[in-house]
Parts: sequence; structure tokens; C-alpha cells
Amino acid sequence: MSDSRPVIAVTLGDPAGIGPELVAKLFAEPELFTAVHTVLVGDRWLWEEGQRVAGTRHQLPEVDSFAAAREHGGPVFLPLETVAKGVVPYAEETVAGGASTLTVLTRCLEAAQAGDVDAICFAPLNKFSMKKAGLKHEDELHFFAEHLGVDGYFCEFNTLGTLWTSRISSHIPLKDAAQYVTQERIVAASKLIHDSLILAGFETPRVAVAAFNPHGGEGGTCGREEIEVIAPAVKACQAQGYPIAGPFPADTIFIKARDGEYDAIVTMYHDQGQIAIKLLGFKQGVTVQGGLPIPITTPAHGTAFDIAGQGKADVGPTRNAFAIACRMGASLRRQRLETIKA
Repeated sequence: MSDSRPVIAVTLGDPAGIGPELVAKLFAEPELFTAVHTVLVGDRWLWEEGQRVAGTRHQLPEVDSFAAAREHGGPVFLPLETVAKGVVPYAEETVAGGASTLTVLTRCLEAAQAGDVDAICFAPLNKFSMKKAGLKHEDELHFFAEHLGVDGYFCEFNTLGTLWTSRISSHIPLKDAAQYVTQERIVAASKLIHDSLILAGFETPRVAVAAFNPHGGEGGTCGREEIEVIAPAVKACQAQGYPIAGPFPADTIFIKARDGEYDAIVTMYHDQGQIAIKLLGFKQGVTVQGGLPIPITTPAHGTAFDIAGQGKADVGPTRNAFAIACRMGASLRRQRLETIKA
């Protein structure tokens, strides 16, 4: 445990998408891996196919366990046999592709539970393929949370450079969003993103909370959630020592954040933050799975079936996701070492 460098697990994503190509391009940048131990996890043929599409060639030493990664100075490859070559065509949602994704992610989660992995960065997956293969959860975050035994608040963070967002509701119909606007959820989401920002290297995070109604409710004439729920939740955070501000009208708070006044915004429903973030920089975004015992990140885009296998995928978001996983994994590793020393 004395080795201070974190172990980062990287997966190839859905075999039918652009994930293998992106990972091949990522591993072609050796300077990204100097401060961490990295374990690439997946099928050998899929790793080779990703390199063929990307036009790269990079040999990785093979290991038979995650724990063995600490014995090597650079990235290593942990081969698994989850799907046969030729079974999953490009750009198709399949049971085999979903099962492969679930198998690899499960192995990474088990390694994290065993203390052999400090963070996970997964290439784009396909939720429909995973559900065809037996996924019972609404998304991968709920799958992660159940597997890791999380019983507290968790939610996705969407990030763009130094701007992060969280939300108190996610993949639900918009007509149901109002019932999720509770003090408990707002306090939990605000505290969670503040603490996660610290883990990601922000010394003094500045977090703002968005309003729910147009123009912040206009003093109660256009909704009272701001007065009765959101403002009291912000005050409750402040009373606990968290420098949370708001609520601010959702149509102007992102301008302030864009101009550097805030590091994070807590939004009230999915599209309130997603539209703004994607307009500000769709091609560079990262999703962080917040509230889990270890950092898990992924590029914010999907499997991009329309360009799969064509060598056109932009590695930028994957590079960003890996960088965040490395920073958060390093912080978690330091915390673990300090706990042992204490």
C-alpha cells in the first residue's frame, strides 16, 4: 500500500462502438500515464481491432490480475474473454455486446472493492445493449451503486473543463421532476458535488444552486419552490459549513459560471444543465459518477454508431475523462495511505 500512485482501470466500452478506437488513441499518448498505474481491461482481439481502426500500434505487458499492475512502471493489459471476434458487428445493439460490457465492468468493480483499483475510466457503452443482456437498472450509475453497496445519495456529474454540474433528478419524465425538488435531495446533491470537487483538485469549490421555475419563481408568482424548498436547502448547507449560493434563475446562472464565478451548478432536472453544458462544449464533456466509493468517469458522448470503425473518433473527451479519473484516484489513494499511517 506504500506505492502512492493510483491504479486506474480503463475499459474498451461496447464492442460495436467507437470505444476501442478511442482507447487505442488514448494509449498512444504515453505522457498521460507517468503518474499512475493503468490497467486496460477487455478482450485481446477488441484491443487489436481498436488499434487497427485508430492506426496505432502499442504493445502492453499482460498481467493476470489487477494487483499485478503495481509491479509495472507503465500501462498493462489484463485480457478477458467476454465475446468472440465477429459476433458483434459495428453499429448494432446486441445481447453479446451488452454482456461483454457488463462482464468487464463487473470485474473492475470487484477489483475496486478488493482495494486493487482506485478509479475506473470506461469507454462509451450502450444502455440498450446492456439491458438486452440483462441489466435491470435504469442506467450504469445505478448498476455501479448497487454493486458497490451504496446506500447514500448519488448522481451523475457532467463536467466541461473547470465547470461541473449535478442534478437532483435524472432519467425521469419531465412531468415528474417537481416531486424530486426536496430540501433533502438539494442538500445532498450540493454537498456531494462540493466534496467531489475537492477530490478532483479544487481547493475552495464555488457551488451555485439553480432555481426550478422560470425567472427564479418571480417572488412566488411563478412557482414557490424557490421560497419554500430551494432557498431553505441552501441555508441548511451554509449552516453545515458548505459555501453554497443560490437559488439563481437557471437561464442566467450558466453565464456567471461560464465567466468563472462558479465551479459547479446544482440543477433541478436533467436538461436544465445538460443543454447548457453541451452548448458550451459538447465535444469535450465528461461524465463523473458521483457518490460512489471510488471515482468512475467516462466521456459524455455515446458509442457514436454512425462513425464506428471509421477512425474518425475524437479522443479529447476520453483524454479528459481519464485525467479526471487520475486526479480523483490519486486523491483517494492519498487518503487511504494517510488513514493507514494514522
